[in-house]
Amino acid sequence: MDYMENMKQAISYINGIYNEGLEIGIVLGSGLGGLGERIENPTIIPYEDIPGFPVSTVEGHKGQLILGQLSGKNVIAMQGRFHYYEGYPLEQVVFPIRTILGLGIETLIVTNAAGGVNEDFTPGDLMIIEDHINFTGQNPLIGKNLDSIGPRFVDMTKAYDRELMKLAFKVGEKLNIPLQKGVYMWFTGPTYETPSEVRLARTLGASAVGMSTVPEVIVARHSGIKVLGISCITNMAAGILDKPLNHEEVIETSLMVQDKFEKLIIEIISNI
Repeated sequence: MDYMENMKQAISYINGIYNEGLEIGIVLGSGLGGLGERIENPTIIPYEDIPGFPVSTVEGHKGQLILGQLSGKNVIAMQGRFHYYEGYPLEQVVFPIRTILGLGIETLIVTNAAGGVNEDFTPGDLMIIEDHINFTGQNPLIGKNLDSIGPRFVDMTKAYDRELMKLAFKVGEKLNIPLQKGVYMWFTGPTYETPSEVRLARTLGASAVGMSTVPEVIVARHSGIKVLGISCITNMAAGILDKPLNHEEVIETSLMVQDKFEKLIIEIISNI
């Protein structure tokens, strides 16, 4: 069975369980899955039940879809994403995103836990992603183009929707939640970046580094879907502070900012 047929099967399976019109998709990063508990009238679908879906293997990623209402909008949230470093080919990494897009959403909100490269940042900051750098040499659109979904060559000039960015800052000001903005740089992982790689990232204009998000944004833009990206700065990247990096700190900081993160997302959604 080819990729498109697998995707159609996944979409059909989800529609058979939940057939309300969906407006907004949300990808919840490491330690940020708590927002899923705020979704009203939830329908929960484990990834393992969905045809063609990979299975999340990373701590802090529950591995399920939650469909329901948030701020009066019909949403679908991914509690757990997939990463290239887990060993999946990129077309599988983005398969769940392709499926969500195929369910008819108009806006995708992607979130992640990231290492701060900008030395003015502190752990716990929320950064609105204004652009990204793909430093991996990989791209989920390599291979035969899915012509029924989008064009062969995709314009990434405004990968992150300018109006959604403005809305995020307006909401942040209203809720008294300070927001940073900057460029996210994608490394494959699973190793954390070296101090030299972090210096290179800063030289190239990156504000934060991480191991996800970019392939999801690429396929969303391939489908013409508007994207808002938010990074939770969970730690300062290697070489900035004289301390080792670990995933436990990432989860711990994500949980520390969970309340303001959830308030921000909920209010943004209510204004979309």
